[in-house]
Amino acid sequence: MFYVSVFVQYMGQYMKTKLQYRADLFVEWLSDLMAQAVNLIFLLVVFSHTPLLHGWSRDEMLFIYGFFLVPYAVFAAFFNLWDFNERYIVQGEMDRVLTRPVHSLFQIILERMELESLLGAVPGLVIMVYVGSRLSLSFHWYDALMFILLVVGGVLIYAGIFISLATISFFADARTSIMPMMYNISSYGRYPVDIYHRVIRYILTWVLPFAFVGVYPASYFLRKEEWYGYAFFTPVVGALFFAIAVMLWNAGVRWYRGTGS
Repeated sequence: MFYVSVFVQYMGQYMKTKLQYRADLFVEWLSDLMAQAVNLIFLLVVFSHTPLLHGWSRDEMLFIYGFFLVPYAVFAAFFNLWDFNERYIVQGEMDRVLTRPVHSLFQIILERMELESLLGAVPGLVIMVYVGSRLSLSFHWYDALMFILLVVGGVLIYAGIFISLATISFFADARTSIMPMMYNISSYGRYPVDIYHRVIRYILTWVLPFAFVGVYPASYFLRKEEWYGYAFFTPVVGALFFAIAVMLWNAGVRWYRGTGS
């Protein structure tokens, strides 16, 4: 309850700060929307030249993309660790974090959260509803719970991978980072894995399981029975990768020796 209370207070202060600059908030959301529109246009252009891509129709691909946007938006809102190395290790702010009686990872998540990124889930939901109606998809009452479970699993996968990458900074405080490259690799998860070479398919499933963020869970709602097993594994993979990331983080904090100044 203590952590819940701290989280609610942080959110309240964050919203007060953001609402003081409503124009900036609108511009940020508009820029995110334009980036999503570019990706959507890319898919439409591809399918203007071919009706099917390895057995997947345009509407099915759009549904996968729409689902992918939802866990990605939640991840982007709460796990902004892309500048962790520069801000907390190189500039020494980690020393400040470690003086407080709250878990260091929880503090950094709160300090770096960007709740406006949650709006990025809205286009994803709109795309899913629109395409779902075109595909005449049928849903049951428990599909809403399944949707939440799969989204949470996808968020935990994202968080686990990027937290693990951030922990590298505890052991090597160089300014270089592989975060940008990993963000680019993560985009492969919004396309069906069977369009890739089997090596890439294996990596996206078991090494960097971004396929569990988009195509596998979306396949559950598309009734792609050959991928059902993978879809149900999404929460398990998410919990596993997040648990590993937290253990690596705790090990990194124990190793951390400060900036020395």
